[in-house]
Amino acid sequence: MNKNKNTKNSTDNACYTLLCAGFPAVGKSHLYNHSKLKVLDSDSSKFDKAFFPKNYIEHIKGNLGKVDIILISSHDVVRDALVKEGLDFTLVYPNIDLKDEFIERYKQRGSNEGFIKLVSDNWTEWITQLQNQNGCKKIELSTGQYLSDVIACI
Repeated sequence: MNKNKNTKNSTDNACYTLLCAGFPAVGKSHLYNHSKLKVLDSDSSKFDKAFFPKNYIEHIKGNLGKVDIILISSHDVVRDALVKEGLDFTLVYPNIDLKDEFIERYKQRGSNEGFIKLVSDNWTEWITQLQNQNGCKKIELSTGQYLSDVIACI
């Protein structure tokens, strides 16, 4: 993969932008709120689904070189679009055995029951898809780990 794709070339002050696709509750919002780096938390739920993921990918590309890290969705259509665009990204997700820990994280952060049931019902399938994702770097979280614990590894 070409790291230059993650640098916006139109500005002399461009920096390399790390794209981090994180599974729900890995700690994207915490990193955004507490990092000393310039971090953009790109919540995919705020984008018009009629034009998704094209509008989301354009938003990401438009912010390359402007921030140090862009936190992005781990949805399959987003991952596929990132690979198709040739953008380097790191996928951060929990170990498949951490279902109970992550369900508790969802409850602690106030996620609704529908969301919790959706993730619970699809846990094994979704985590397996993330484990098998090609075209990116992957970091699998262990018990008690968050994105902020592994960000230096990215």
